Amino acid sequence: MANNTNITEMYENLPKIVKVLLQIFLGSLIGGVYRIIRFVETKNVLTLVAGILNFVGIGLIFWIVDLVTEITKNRITFLAA
Repeated sequence: MANNTNITEMYENLPKIVKVLLQIFLGSLIGGVYRIIRFVETKNVLTLVAGILNFVGIGLIFWIVDLVTEITKNRITFLAA
């Protein structure tokens, strides 16, 4: 990370079509990992809890919400402060 860019910014800087395809095929995995990494960057405990919950039980709900927010807002926004 040479120019002080964090991992979530690198993901957010990907082209929209790439992020939508990643969400379609790897949505729950991408969303969970994104939220956990976001927690490491921001120290927001709610983001960590959401990242863990994404892997156990309610991942389908997060996958749908993340796909919609990627299409409409071009980033994962739901419980990813």
